[in-house]
Amino acid sequence: MTSTTTRPVLSKDGGTDNRPGLLLGVVLAAQFMALLDVFIVNVAAPTIRVELSASGAALQLVVAGYTIAYAVLLITGARLGALVGHRRMYLGGLALFTAASLACGLAAGTGQLIAFRLAQGAGAALMIPQVLSLIQREFAGERRVRALSAYSAVLATGAAAGQVVGGILVSADLFGTGWRPVFLVNVPIGIALLVLGARVLPRDARTEATRARALDLPGLVLLAGAVSLLTVPLVLGQEQDWPLWSWLSFGGSLALLALFGAYESRLARRGGAPLIAPRVLRLPGMGRAVLWIAVSMGVNAGFLFTLTLHLQGGLGHSALRAGLTFGPAAVVFGTVGLTWRRRPARLHRALIPGGFLLAAVGALAVGGLLADGGAGGWGLYPALGALGAGISLAFSPALTGALATVRPEDAADASGLLATVTQLGQLIGVAAFGTLFLAAADGSGAQNSADALRTTMIALAVAALAGAAAGPWRRAR
Repeated sequence: MTSTTTRPVLSKDGGTDNRPGLLLGVVLAAQFMALLDVFIVNVAAPTIRVELSASGAALQLVVAGYTIAYAVLLITGARLGALVGHRRMYLGGLALFTAASLACGLAAGTGQLIAFRLAQGAGAALMIPQVLSLIQREFAGERRVRALSAYSAVLATGAAAGQVVGGILVSADLFGTGWRPVFLVNVPIGIALLVLGARVLPRDARTEATRARALDLPGLVLLAGAVSLLTVPLVLGQEQDWPLWSWLSFGGSLALLALFGAYESRLARRGGAPLIAPRVLRLPGMGRAVLWIAVSMGVNAGFLFTLTLHLQGGLGHSALRAGLTFGPAAVVFGTVGLTWRRRPARLHRALIPGGFLLAAVGALAVGGLLADGGAGGWGLYPALGALGAGISLAFSPALTGALATVRPEDAADASGLLATVTQLGQLIGVAAFGTLFLAAADGSGAQNSADALRTTMIALAVAALAGAAAGPWRRAR
């Protein structure tokens, strides 16, 4: 039975602009900006290393600190949104993200930059889960489906755009500031979104029962520990050749995850408020949707990372040229994500496995076209487009289907869970396929890099086929 006495209600009044299109634009713009910062710093890393005399380990933390804080705190941000209010947490997270971006751009040394990057990731983790929660609560029926399609399209374009925008800003060297504009560009955008968000986001109204719910601190500590022990070796272990501590960390993560599951189940049986409601995990099709989302995001991130390594390291392309190469995949991903619902309903069951199959074909085509150490010719762009379309067909219906059965009072739990799975899928994809590529590229030169890329693209195709083997999508009733 669904209870309506304890769920937070988002109310609107004369102080807010109630146009849903403007609301969606504001929250997705913040989503895009936060995603941009996952990738934009990769392009600026060499310049940062030279200008700040950063060690290799420090540079890794500059790049990865954002991702670590972001992944660890996503579910916490979702739960805080349910308790404190989605509007408050969105605006608070956006303010922290914007201030930290300014601090990053003004940082005088690597220590400061690392600390501010962690703060940036924390701000994103507070802000981003509110996007899905607000979509769940403010949109219904076909409007929700269209909003979720736009959300999934932003995920792809943010990744590719980060490399393009980073390349443009670093190459421009505005006013002799070098790498600093990759952070400072967030400041005027963040301020504009804060002003608009204060006007268009629905005001938070909470019942006394909701106020009485406490944050599940033991569950938070266990989950944060498990995600930290998984995330840190994923982002740092590869360049350190997977030392012993990384494998011990993985084992510790599994142990803490088991403790977290046992504690949360016990808390739910006692009538408490767990960090993730067990009923969300038991929703029809949720487990398979989590698998699809993790695999599709892993394939997407592995493809972006390894092809970037090949284009810049193997073929010697500039950061800007390498970023622009991903344009077709990003555009097609976004277009398919926005339009897949227009396909006949009888075809919807086959979209996800069909998408994975198309992604596998695209990956094999990319590997084959670049196998001779050349640039691939014009045929590369249809292959990249097929890969982008396939990943989009696998991801977008999976996300929409997973959220279709979620009740409004469980929106925060589902948002935090799926946002975390998306992020962890990307991290695992970079670590797994990046390690494979670097191990296969055992020498310098375009041909060695091309051989490593072909091997990696075969592995990506195998991963996509594994996603297809999970079966057809069943529409929620």
